[in-house]
Amino acid sequence: MTDHIVSAFDADLKELGDKLAEMGGLCEKLVAESVDALLRRDIALARRVIDWDLSIDRLQAAIEESAINTIARRAPVAVDLREVVAALRVANDLERIGDLAKNIAKRVVALEGQFQPPKLAGGVAHIADLTLGQLKDVLDAYTRRDEERAMDVWNRDGEIDALYNSLFRELLTYMMEDPRNIGFCAHLLFCAKNIERIGDHATNVAETVYYLVHGVALAEERPKADLMSTAAGL
Repeated sequence: MTDHIVSAFDADLKELGDKLAEMGGLCEKLVAESVDALLRRDIALARRVIDWDLSIDRLQAAIEESAINTIARRAPVAVDLREVVAALRVANDLERIGDLAKNIAKRVVALEGQFQPPKLAGGVAHIADLTLGQLKDVLDAYTRRDEERAMDVWNRDGEIDALYNSLFRELLTYMMEDPRNIGFCAHLLFCAKNIERIGDHATNVAETVYYLVHGVALAEERPKADLMSTAAGL
């Protein structure tokens, strides 16, 4: 490519990167605040999270449009094409993370006025802290093209699955002990599953970083420990 084309392509990549950084930051905010709304039973905050999800959808659409235009104008190949494809993949995972955060917020709204036993949300808070840490780490790994950090996130996915399994069993116990807990615990289970799925999307981004660095998909089987999903119907 000529210097002019190279410069234009670099500008296109910077635009994609800036939009992804904005989208990633907004996703982190939505995940954190959806969980905060759940723990504090903050209906107003939950409604704001639901509204903010539209901003993530708009950013994904803008990234897709920019990526398609870049491919059409620059016809990138090899590592240059991987950069654009990786941006599309990450944007798709971030959009799904926004949807999952919105789902948690919707559960908070649905819980309004229901019997809410104290201290049952502590396990959800723990799994949320770990998942948000994974999300922050993997977005930083993507920005820095840091394969080692991305693979650390990838290897930690099983830890979140194991916590979800443990929380599933704990909440079932509460439901069996007192029927008044059933409604609240059912909502918590859905929230916990959404958080676990956010971890899965963070792991997807880690795999995209590996693809971006090496040009091939990660061949190893993902370390999963999610044995309760089928039984839960979640």
